[in-house]
Amino acid sequence: MPKIKTHSGAKKRFTVTKSGLIKRGSAKRRHDIKGCKSKQKMRHLRKAMFVDETVAPQIKRLIPYK
Repeated sequence: MPKIKTHSGAKKRFTVTKSGLIKRGSAKRRHDIKGCKSKQKMRHLRKAMFVDETVAPQIKRLIPYK
């Protein structure tokens, strides 16, 4: 059985927790031009999110050895 290549983009964006959930960063926090988003919103976006369970098997295939 040959080794599976890890997807380079996925390995930078996702990590697998001990419980098997896949952790991801929040979207929509890159360009806060001149404070358009409130400080409260930016604070909430700092927290990491978890990938939806319907998409998790696809991402686990992209990062098999993580």
